[in-house]
Amino acid sequence: MGTIGGKLLGRNGGLSRRGLLKTAGAAGLGLSTGLFSPAILHAAEPKKIKLAWFPNAACLSPVAAAQHRGIFTKHNLDVEFVNLAGTTDQLLEALSTGKADASVGMALRWLKPLEQGFDVRLTTGTHGGCLRLLGSKDAKVTSYESLKGKTIAVTDQSSPAKNFFSIVLLKRGIDPTRDIDWRQYPADLLPLAVEKGEAHAIAHQDPDTFRFLKKTDLVEIGTNLSDEYAHRVCCVLGIRGSLLREDRPTAAAITRALLEAQDLTAAHPEQTAESYAPYVANTSQEDIVALLKTHTHGEHALGPVLRHQLAQYTDELKLVSVIRPTTDSVKFAEKITEDVLS
Repeated sequence: MGTIGGKLLGRNGGLSRRGLLKTAGAAGLGLSTGLFSPAILHAAEPKKIKLAWFPNAACLSPVAAAQHRGIFTKHNLDVEFVNLAGTTDQLLEALSTGKADASVGMALRWLKPLEQGFDVRLTTGTHGGCLRLLGSKDAKVTSYESLKGKTIAVTDQSSPAKNFFSIVLLKRGIDPTRDIDWRQYPADLLPLAVEKGEAHAIAHQDPDTFRFLKKTDLVEIGTNLSDEYAHRVCCVLGIRGSLLREDRPTAAAITRALLEAQDLTAAHPEQTAESYAPYVANTSQEDIVALLKTHTHGEHALGPVLRHQLAQYTDELKLVSVIRPTTDSVKFAEKITEDVLS
């Protein structure tokens, strides 16, 4: 049972306010004792939290909604954003070094450093979607099979998009190391690489890939919601290990707030788009709404479901030599997760 709005408290055995009043009366205690004085009934001061994020990552747009639509405040959190740019392993580093308390990042980027011992725990999956593989119609690269022997442009050689689509290609009989040439370019030059014939496809993330689809002749070959991945989360909430150990209720509040923001995004993407639009360049509010509708912000992996999905990713990353072959995926998933809402 939970402890919300005067209902019975949970498994710790506490009483609701009604039960406590009854107990106080039975003991001959009146309100004059100060048991329910304003000082005691007054809500605690909001907990100050530093949340690291990439403002230009569309999959983090619910974070903006949580901040600007009062969701963090509702959960008694005073959130300060730590803005970063680069690769999402920087977010994990910010958590493990105490520069931030929480962050949302991509599982396929975070699992390797977590295997190496970063003091961060994952409390929930936030959504699925946001990685896309785009092919060149001119080069007749419009399917996974047509990619054999071709070049795929990526932003870095350890990107979540490269990791994910390497797994997908391998499952379809294409060796991502021998049969594919992965070539690195800055994100804004990815379409130009295809236009110049230096690459035949792009593996990258939203909002860039969504914008590329709209403004170029590239076609979508697949996403990280295709086929068996339709209900798999891609992004996860990480919380600093020391915060979990010292203040579990705050870790739970952060988790609840961000899940509420995900649900808001699923039900009312236009509200999240309005909150997020000031943070992202070259993408209209209307496009953000359309983009968010292609993600699964209403699906969250928690507890056993989260651990199962992370174990799946771990086994898949072994196939492409990212995770050590000796790592026990089930034990690893249990080690790096924490169910703060049960």
